[in-house]
Amino acid sequence: MSESSPLPPVRLTSEAELARDALATPLLSRAARLARWAGPDTRVGAGGELVEEQLPGAADALGLTGDDAAATASEAWRVAVDTGLVEIVDEEEGTVAAGADLALLTSGAPQDVLGVWLTALETVLADASVPDLDELVDAVDGGGEIDFSSLDWDPEAEADFLDGVLGNLYLLTVSEGGAGESPVPLPALAASMIVPDDMGEPTNDVLEQVSDAMMRLDDQFRLLEPVGLVDFQPVDETLMADTDEESSAAADDADVSRYGMVRLTPLGLYGLRARLLESGLTAPAVGDLADKGADALLDGTAAFPPTAARAETEQWLARREPLPAARELLAAARGGDAGAPLRRLHCQQALSLVGLEAEPALREVLDDAELGGLARVWLSEHGAADVPPPSEAMVFWLTIDTIAAQLAAEGNSAELQGLVEGLAQQHGSFFAAAWRVDHPATPDVLEAMGRLHPDKKVAKEARKAAFKARSQQGG
Repeated sequence: MSESSPLPPVRLTSEAELARDALATPLLSRAARLARWAGPDTRVGAGGELVEEQLPGAADALGLTGDDAAATASEAWRVAVDTGLVEIVDEEEGTVAAGADLALLTSGAPQDVLGVWLTALETVLADASVPDLDELVDAVDGGGEIDFSSLDWDPEAEADFLDGVLGNLYLLTVSEGGAGESPVPLPALAASMIVPDDMGEPTNDVLEQVSDAMMRLDDQFRLLEPVGLVDFQPVDETLMADTDEESSAAADDADVSRYGMVRLTPLGLYGLRARLLESGLTAPAVGDLADKGADALLDGTAAFPPTAARAETEQWLARREPLPAARELLAAARGGDAGAPLRRLHCQQALSLVGLEAEPALREVLDDAELGGLARVWLSEHGAADVPPPSEAMVFWLTIDTIAAQLAAEGNSAELQGLVEGLAQQHGSFFAAAWRVDHPATPDVLEAMGRLHPDKKVAKEARKAAFKARSQQGG
């Protein structure tokens, strides 16, 4: 993901709801319970870990049983220490006490709770990039150091891989037309990191890499689910077992869910966005612009997909009275810069959400060269009386402005091509008049019309008109 290109905006639930979700996650709730369980007799080792003889007591305090009880309690304790829910009082004696941040979980603001949860998330993400404990034990050399070369493991590369996977999952979730709230198959997520974009049919070697990556992700998402980052359906373990019933297995292979499914939770979206922002990426959220000016709204939503742009605009309008909001939008839409046509298009779309209370603001700009056209459109669509007809010059100016905005928003789209063909067909002398339009985008619009029109003769007329327009503007 490029640091200069903004990601699609994410819709987040309220911080109060997210904080409640964070407190309810298995891992953070266990960490908090252990922080309250710890007392004067609790002892930790040099790294802050509970000493082995106290793990059964910690597991009992959490109501855990079974083979994984001690390991689960140990993980929760580590999170309690890393998040400040527990503090080491005396490293030599190994004594502990409740940390200052423990009170934040009950009396802090939602932001405080989410801050604790984000720290817990970082702890778990670091753990998820580490090989299996048995592999680490086998890799310890005679001097007590880990021989990373024997593990075939690069800590930095492993962390980057997981970050990349989570980044792709975030993008799939927030993109318009993407996965949304639906789970993503684990093979597809693994393939997004392994298979080159320009590869047609993956080779056997690439497919093997995808399979290996899928199994790594299966292990990692199992660790990430208890912290509330994802909802995860693990890989069906029967797929990994040797079996002679190949025909039966082949019949079940059509069920992609057997290979694992994962989706980000609302809390996970919040957490990944926080990490993306921390890394310097532009990761907007719907509602970010609600308290900004109209200029920030029109510029900021320029890169938003239509549904997100509408949602952002609705939040912006909800905080304002209709008439002053309309005046502010119209003022922000003025300008002769390259981004102005798209601002006016977004202004027009925003004003479509405002009722007749805004009518005075639109009438005030009827004689404005830049805004008079869109004002007439709005008034006509709202059934207003006594709307003066536009001059021919205004009609042509609005046409150039509209096409310039469409080019900026969608490029050479099929919809724009249809608009270009319709204009040329309805107005036989369109290009003879259009090149004279006093609009900064006139040459570029006419050149685009020449590219888009399928009729060679009409396309040639458009290019000639573009040349005249550029000459007239001194270009």
